[in-house]
Amino acid sequence: MNRIEQKLQEDKKILSIYFSAGFPNLNDTASMIQELEKNGVDLIEIGLPFSDPLADGPTIQASSTAALQNGMTTQILFDQLKDIRKTVSIPLIIMGYFNPMLQYGVEAFCQKCAEIGIDGLIIPDLPVAVYAEEYKAIFDKYGLINIFLITPQTSDERIRFIDSVSSGFIYMVSSASVTGSSAGFGNVQEDYFKRIADMNLKNPQIVGFGINNAETFNQATQYAKGAIIGSAFIKHLSEEGSGKIADFVKTVR
Repeated sequence: MNRIEQKLQEDKKILSIYFSAGFPNLNDTASMIQELEKNGVDLIEIGLPFSDPLADGPTIQASSTAALQNGMTTQILFDQLKDIRKTVSIPLIIMGYFNPMLQYGVEAFCQKCAEIGIDGLIIPDLPVAVYAEEYKAIFDKYGLINIFLITPQTSDERIRFIDSVSSGFIYMVSSASVTGSSAGFGNVQEDYFKRIADMNLKNPQIVGFGINNAETFNQATQYAKGAIIGSAFIKHLSEEGSGKIADFVKTVR
């Protein structure tokens, strides 16, 4: 069983942290992952920097740009992670855009992920129908889970199709915006969270966009299995560097 599926079976709310690989410093990646696991994070999303990040707000865009300026590439990321499973056991997901994966070669990329112990991918700009038709067999071959996003505007029909071709979890975007643009959740978002929960999908949902502290984490997980924090963590790294990760995790739970 994939590590993501194992983690989701635990009787707890999942805290996932996103960061841009190569930020704030090029070689922070492995030590950041180790420190996050040590401080109780359940799942980590490793951002593969890209020059045109469509779904990312200014905070993550800036970290991605800085990482690219630091020299981060797909191959360097793989090199940094080649021994990560000697020290880390929690699920690891690479989140990035399809262009770098296509340039690397989709099967070669998936094979490399499997070799180093990556459990899944989140590719916001890979349409689910294209994935199902052209790439699902490759992902399955290498034991990788591909995680899809839904938003409040996603139709029930599309949500059920995503659910049918997915495993692991569904990434439930809290609002129709870019990352880092929300401050708390109102009735509209809570109604959306409840509506999706009431659909009784086979895959659990983890909420992303707008979670930045214990209050928003608890709001997001009232109906969902877990929540993802990205922009708030990257802002913390920008202000405090990578040496105070424990302080940040304590603000969430």
